[in-house]
Amino acid sequence: MFGKFSKKSSPKALLSWDPSREEPVVKKSICTGEATVGFVDRATGKYRDVRKVTTQMEIEAFCREAGIEPGSIKTIY
Repeated sequence: MFGKFSKKSSPKALLSWDPSREEPVVKKSICTGEATVGFVDRATGKYRDVRKVTTQMEIEAFCREAGIEPGSIKTIY
């Protein structure tokens, strides 16, 4: 029986996205440095914003919600 604090074997995606069509990214402004996280459509290049982030911890939380490894997220400008 698993306890309340047991580790899960794989992260479960909390955000709805299609990995075959979209790629999770961090989008940063060249001028202001403001950063948001979201998804880029691989076919059209259209960016879908999810939320603004200000710390690395918020980016890591987004990665967990998307079900990806934090080191695998790409930054675009």
